[in-house]
Amino acid sequence: MHSVDDEVDVDLRAAGVSDGDAFERLVQRLSRQSVEKHYDAYADIPWDDAAYAIDPDDPRFELNEDDPLGGTAWYRSQEAGVRSRIGLYRYVSAMKIGLQFENILKRGLLEHAFALDNNDPTFRYAYHEVIEEAHHGMMFQEFVNRSGFDVPGLPWMMRFGADRIVKLGKHFPQLFFIFVLGGEDPIDHVQRETLRSGHDQHPLLEIIIRHHVTEEARHLSFARHYLKQEVPQLGWARAQVLTIATPIILGTMAQLMMQVPGDLIQRFDIPDYVVREAYTDNPGHRTETVVALGKIRRLARGLDLITPVSKLLWRRLGIWSDD
Repeated sequence: MHSVDDEVDVDLRAAGVSDGDAFERLVQRLSRQSVEKHYDAYADIPWDDAAYAIDPDDPRFELNEDDPLGGTAWYRSQEAGVRSRIGLYRYVSAMKIGLQFENILKRGLLEHAFALDNNDPTFRYAYHEVIEEAHHGMMFQEFVNRSGFDVPGLPWMMRFGADRIVKLGKHFPQLFFIFVLGGEDPIDHVQRETLRSGHDQHPLLEIIIRHHVTEEARHLSFARHYLKQEVPQLGWARAQVLTIATPIILGTMAQLMMQVPGDLIQRFDIPDYVVREAYTDNPGHRTETVVALGKIRRLARGLDLITPVSKLLWRRLGIWSDD
């Protein structure tokens, strides 16, 4: 199945249009799609339907054996209620981190839109995305509130640096959209794999993931094509910043999005050896992390953002592949 990204590339190449016109048409198309297919956080989710109620003992919240933590002997040895609560906490924590990250994203997009010229079609698209991300944040927070878990979300260092990331939307948007892809691509991969797995999902969790994946396809497509349009026009100094910053951002964000947070480990007294088994020393998890970053890694390669020096960083951070 082609992504929105693939379809747009094929259509524009076939039409033989210039890069600038191609990007403008892409933005206009994404804006139309936002009108034609979008979701309301409350109108389109039956929150008060009994079948969608959250029960911490629901076995559908248990982590599956293909999950790094769910596949450990320690996790499988826990009582059913503990397994379901760990799984629920994991989903709740991911949503809290997601909504806080998207808060940063929305503010950065508004900073970006603030500096746009009149009649720039990107303004309209940016506001469509802000609206969609606002609905994502509301549905994520509603799930958090109904779970009964009071999760902290982003680590303090990420919160501390949030305002600086937001300002990049205006002053260094190319770097800002690397941050966007660094946070969105890994979780998009995880959510798509969740839907493809065939495992019995809690209906509330499933509908939230489906809504999110559908609209994120547009957001990811825009970010990738924006970088394709703008990075080749950068001066030498900023291009060098991107070559070094990109693997650092991706390595950091992939760990944040694809590993269990420290507060979950503390709350359920997960032993250190289990964490190492699930993540640090788990070749399967390392491979999945590399796969999750495949699209943005190929994008970076196509934009000449991978140099002999920066490749050392990609390898050092465990996120390199020849693809």
